[in-house]
Amino acid sequence: MSSPSARRKALRLAVVGTGERSSLALAANDKTTGDEIVAAVDTSEAGRLRAVARFGSGITVHSNLRDLVRAGGIDAAFVTTPDVTHAPIAIELLRAGIAVYLEKPMATTLEDADAILTAAHETQTPLYVGHNYRHAAVVKLMRSIILRGEIGQVKAVWCRHFVGNGGDYYFKDWHADRRNTNTLLLQKASHDLDVMHWLAGGYTKRVVAMGDLAVYGQITDRADRSGQMMQEWLSYDNWPPLSQTGLNPVVDVEDVSMMLMELDNGVLASYEQCHFTPDYWRNYTVIGTEGRLENFGDVEGGVVRVWNSRGGYRAFGDVDYPIVEDLEGHQAADGLAVAEFIAHITDRSPTQTSLIAARNAVAAGALAARSMRNGSVPLDVPPLDPAIVDYIERISGTSTPQ
Repeated sequence: MSSPSARRKALRLAVVGTGERSSLALAANDKTTGDEIVAAVDTSEAGRLRAVARFGSGITVHSNLRDLVRAGGIDAAFVTTPDVTHAPIAIELLRAGIAVYLEKPMATTLEDADAILTAAHETQTPLYVGHNYRHAAVVKLMRSIILRGEIGQVKAVWCRHFVGNGGDYYFKDWHADRRNTNTLLLQKASHDLDVMHWLAGGYTKRVVAMGDLAVYGQITDRADRSGQMMQEWLSYDNWPPLSQTGLNPVVDVEDVSMMLMELDNGVLASYEQCHFTPDYWRNYTVIGTEGRLENFGDVEGGVVRVWNSRGGYRAFGDVDYPIVEDLEGHQAADGLAVAEFIAHITDRSPTQTSLIAARNAVAAGALAARSMRNGSVPLDVPPLDPAIVDYIERISGTSTPQ
């Protein structure tokens, strides 16, 4: 951070929701600037105890958001609550003048995403959506290859997401209930949809999808895990998938899904997600007018390969670019995203993430879910209010798509 930023007033920070993802806020504690987490909110007793253990005994802990707002003195808040609560919490914070780091996905419906952006526009309060995967080394590497023109003009983007830990990660707690998530095409895929838009240079304008609860719906062993954390039940011994036990009492989100997208710049895209694969990684393929790229592995030790000469099957392509990062994916990306958020609210620095892109990731995922649950009908993405687009472009210093 620059010298002027180091001399600024220290930020008093809060965390709303102290579940699994709340640990990302620890990256905001900064002895140099004095920025510090001083408060937390969680509606459960277990969550409030966890807040003290995670963020220190000196913090103030509230049982509801209203008490945090009434107490005052908070400059910014990290919202890491279940997805369905994102909109009401973010809107209340924004209207209170508290800058918001909102964990992805922005919301579970397009209507809620637009309501959040409307509140940000009306209040002029800083908002940041935690699409940290833009900071992942594999994504930055693929984007740099595209921007250098190594594969020509992008025409198609494909992504296959093998969610090998899906049974443990998403089907044993609130994620499995569509009332909380709507669809795993948001909770899990919003990263990928945002990245696909970013690599393609456009946003989804039409989407169609198919999906099914093909495996985990067959498991009848259920358990109420209220108050538990994912690490308490995660086991790599849970294989094959039908051997899982203790699934959430309600399981009605799809465990395999596929969507096709037409982007507003003519690029065609496809996304496939499966939660019962043996392996766990993302595979992107980007095809351009002069070649294609594909990643094998998505963290340190993996590689992005480029094919840009003609021929038959070649496992290793023409050029290999190793994926290099100091820490594994999420941890490294979380720290970079939090630093970007702090710089944005203190210096109004531009961000690599995009509010418009976050909204359009919700649009693609939410409408895909609606399509696959209603006979796979194609659906068009409604445009965002031009006044909000203009505001976001002005405060970010960029034009869409970004």
